[in-house]
Formats: sequence, C-alpha cells, structure tokens
Amino acid sequence: MSAPLLLVAASGLAREVLSVCEATGRAVVGVLDDNPAKAGSSFGTTTVLGSLERVRDHADAQLLVCAGKGSGRRDLVARLAALGIDDRRYATVVDPSVRIPGSCSVGVGTILLGGVVLTADVRVGRHVVCMPHVTLTHDDDLADYVTLTAGVSLGGGVVVGEAAYIGMNASVRELRTVGAGAVLGMGAALVTDQPPGTVFAGVPARAIGKE
Repeated sequence: MSAPLLLVAASGLAREVLSVCEATGRAVVGVLDDNPAKAGSSFGTTTVLGSLERVRDHADAQLLVCAGKGSGRRDLVARLAALGIDDRRYATVVDPSVRIPGSCSVGVGTILLGGVVLTADVRVGRHVVCMPHVTLTHDDDLADYVTLTAGVSLGGGVVVGEAAYIGMNASVRELRTVGAGAVLGMGAALVTDQPPGTVFAGVPARAIGKE
C-alpha cells in the first residue's frame, strides 16, 4: 500500500493531482503552502496545513511538488532538501489512463496526467510535469523540472533541457533540442534547435525574446 501523499503548493496542478489520487485511491494528508492566508483553508478534498516547515510533522508521508513552473518546483525541492528531504521521500503520480512501457523510465516527483502517451525508450527526469494528452515518442529525453502543457507532441529523439516549458498544443520536430530554461509558446511548431533561455513562438517557431 502506498504511503499517504503530502502536496507542496496549493495550485491548479495540485487540484489536478487530487483528482488522480481520488481515481487511484491514494490518500492525501494535506497541502503545504507558504501563503499564510491559505493556512487552515479547505483545498478540494483536503486542507492547507501551513508552510513548508510543516513537512517535519509528516515524516511518514511522501511528497509531490505541484508548482506549475519548473523553476518553481526546482526552488521548492532545494528548500525541502535544506529541511532534510531527499529523493527517497518523493512520490510519482501517474493517471490510470497512462501506460509506461518497460523500455521507458520516469523519475521521482514526476506527474503524468490523463492521456499522456509514452511509446518506446522515453526517459522522463525528476519533477517533470506532463499535462493531459502529451505525446512522447521514441527516444525522447526530458531533463529534470521540464513542463509540457496540454496537447504537446514531441517527435522521436527530442531532447528537452532542465526546467524548459512547452506551451499548449506545441510540437517539436524529431531530433531537435529545446534548451534548458527555454519557453516554446502555445501552438508553436519547432523545426530547429532552440537555445537555452530563449522564448520561441509561431509556425515555424522563431525567437521572440529571452526568459
């Protein structure tokens, strides 16, 4: 039986995770959030318990960081590390509709929502978020803290760097790279490599700025 789950960040993503937990019967003990105005308030089917330091009160719970942006998840993981939390404490939450083939790997702290598809030899790093109906095809490689929003499609052999963010319904041509910290706008079609820290948009996608 899985350990109870403690969510970090009272976000829209956390509400989506609660829905997956309801479907799978996973117990959620509460949510941690540093906003003092949220402490003690109801949050979906659970409660906001207080700030991040309250993690010490729940030594038996597994954790899941639910900040929407990868950089935010990375910052929270660093703060939790300072409180003594390591990879052994993190859960991975996968919607029941998602099948993970034996040739694929999914890191701790990762969230795969409904309709996500992994085909073959896909590597998904730590604390990655794939929102509904993301398609990952053969040999895709997602670094830690990547965020793929609803409807994203990656061709084969795509590499996505740490904390990159790909907007809704964007697509990436096979064998291309999205650099660390890059943002690819919604509906974009990336046919070239995207350098780290840049913002691309359009069809075909072109640089429109920097993060």
